[in-house]
Amino acid sequence: MLPRNPRRQSRQPWKRAVRALSVLALAAAATLAPTAAAQADTAPSRGWNDFDCKPSAAHPRPVVLVHGTFGNAVDNWLALAPYLVNRGYCVFSLDYGQLPGVPLFNGLGPIAASAGQLDTYVDRVLAATGAPEADLVGHSQGGMMPRWYLKFLGGAAKVNTLVGIAPDNHGTTLSGLTKLLPYFPGAEDVISSKTPGLADQIAGSDFITKLNEGGDTVPGVRYHVIASQYDEVVTPYRSQFLTGPNVTNVLIQDKCALDLSEHVAIGTVDRVTFHEVANALDPAHATPTTCLSVVG
Repeated sequence: MLPRNPRRQSRQPWKRAVRALSVLALAAAATLAPTAAAQADTAPSRGWNDFDCKPSAAHPRPVVLVHGTFGNAVDNWLALAPYLVNRGYCVFSLDYGQLPGVPLFNGLGPIAASAGQLDTYVDRVLAATGAPEADLVGHSQGGMMPRWYLKFLGGAAKVNTLVGIAPDNHGTTLSGLTKLLPYFPGAEDVISSKTPGLADQIAGSDFITKLNEGGDTVPGVRYHVIASQYDEVVTPYRSQFLTGPNVTNVLIQDKCALDLSEHVAIGTVDRVTFHEVANALDPAHATPTTCLSVVG
């Protein structure tokens, strides 16, 4: 056996440290954003966010799309929203989680407060459409945050189904990077104070602990989780899955082994995932999700 190269071995901790610092730099960048993102919930966006839309008998519940961290009500849904509109759904999306003075990036505010914004928005959608319930489809934080709304803000009475695409339901380790935070004095305090929405998503955070106390689900809501084994953001990927009644957990590679979608792609462009979303929203008319679903 050849001896290990001590110089190469010594470089490994530094590489991990650089990666960890890059995560912190991303959080810091959010505090320096100079311009505002457009609020997309006030006007139609390529066929969705039409508050004159009335649900059909075939699809009686409006669908509210909930973007992920750093996403917004338009860009996150440029593919999935039209996909659902073309299938006869009334589709809506909101921006949430803005911090004062940091309007460019969404999803960085305290997640409990973001759930309050979702509460207000769902009420607005239900009032406009006349529907008694909505379905929610969220990506990343947007697939997890609604669970706070369902559990603590009365959302279970207004929601039939929550579809989470790559949701960080039990927090994330960021491939182990979060375990390095204690080695950077003050880093955890900076993230918590400047970008609480990021701090809340770390595995073991007070928010994640309270969210999952007493069980992952609440009665009366169907949960459908779609994950990818190639997810590099919400790790380990199986932490995305929920336990409880009325839960369906799907690994998208079990539907199509050729699907290489990672964290971003699975929620924004992957039509195999889109087909699985459509099945979750209308299980009575579900068809098998396969690799051929990309042309459906």
